[in-house]
Amino acid sequence: MDDAAFGAVLADLLERSHHTAPAELAALVRGAAQAIGLDDAAVYLADVQQTHLVPYPTDGPSTAEEPTPEAALRMEGTFAGWAYRTESLRLSTDDGLVLWLPLIDGIERIGVLRVTAAALDAPTIARCRTLASVTALIVISKSSIGDTVPRMVRTRPMTLQAELAWAFMPPRTLGTSEVTSSAVLEPAYEIGGDAFDHSLDARNLHLAVVDAMGHDVASGLSSSLALAGYRSSRRLGAGLADIVDAVDRALARWVPDRLLTAVFATLDLATGRLSWVNCGHPAPLLIRRQHVVPAALTRPAHLPLGLGPLYPAPAPHLHHAQLEPGDRILVHTDGVTEGRSRTGEMFGEPRLVDTVVRATAAGEPTPEALHRLVRTILDHQSGRLTDDATILLAEWHPTGGRSQQGM
Repeated sequence: MDDAAFGAVLADLLERSHHTAPAELAALVRGAAQAIGLDDAAVYLADVQQTHLVPYPTDGPSTAEEPTPEAALRMEGTFAGWAYRTESLRLSTDDGLVLWLPLIDGIERIGVLRVTAAALDAPTIARCRTLASVTALIVISKSSIGDTVPRMVRTRPMTLQAELAWAFMPPRTLGTSEVTSSAVLEPAYEIGGDAFDHSLDARNLHLAVVDAMGHDVASGLSSSLALAGYRSSRRLGAGLADIVDAVDRALARWVPDRLLTAVFATLDLATGRLSWVNCGHPAPLLIRRQHVVPAALTRPAHLPLGLGPLYPAPAPHLHHAQLEPGDRILVHTDGVTEGRSRTGEMFGEPRLVDTVVRATAAGEPTPEALHRLVRTILDHQSGRLTDDATILLAEWHPTGGRSQQGM
């Protein structure tokens, strides 16, 4: 197949995708794969906790609602999981020629594409990569217009407060040639008051991590309201101090008697200047050359949010720090470090940092490093968290591209 014919197949795939229902996506991709000379293609998406890869249903809406657990592939110990975790292709010859390619939206991992073929030369593999990229775009476009994708990536029911919180959450990973930001949040199906946000504009990376009091629906409402207030003010051009005031007033008005801690930050991508406000939250950590710089970002904290105008407080402290290329900023909630094992041992900040540093030093991508950190936290608490645990890790790499330290 020449490039013109391949381009025509992709153009047809994109054109047909506009009018394809989410439940028909697998058949659409398979048809395109066969049109370029492959035997077959199948889409697998990562479940909410990123422990399994779930096959996209192939028989229409009925199976789209109920994926079978037996068909899911484990992340650990499989070619599919290896392709997802390392963000690279993997070739298996155990059952014919099977190529596994990561499905990535921007730099957000969403799943893998399984391709089978009688022969796989370099041009064919290159076309498979392109097909995977286009498939990822189509999957994302269909994820928000129905329940096919949300249902298939869940392995158990989600609480009402978790449903509310996840509805407001952005993609877990985003980035450019200058910066990367990734976050994880557990327990994914029962999250109460934790939430995060990250966003890019022409000049800045905007970051937020919030932790609302409690673990009920009001907690989910508090964190969702905080993110809505944060985004609304930010999009109007408000500075961090004004954002804090807006979120404080919104919480006091709509969710009275509920407090929330938060870190709101802005990173200037051109200069590396970090600005932030800490509202009663654990201090962010600065990781430089695989070591934490002690107390580098520890500053006086503002009061938690939600007190409102009835309890006037001084203007929030706006802090600044100058980053160096390759520096990482780690923001977490107290559920990470204060989680206890069955013997009462706290997870602690040193273990948190050590786990992240070891994983990134070994060359793992940041999303995978954070995923492994969450598994370590869960293991420490015997698989059952007593509090929400959220971690956001951002790296400034202005020289272009993700660093060789795992970002």
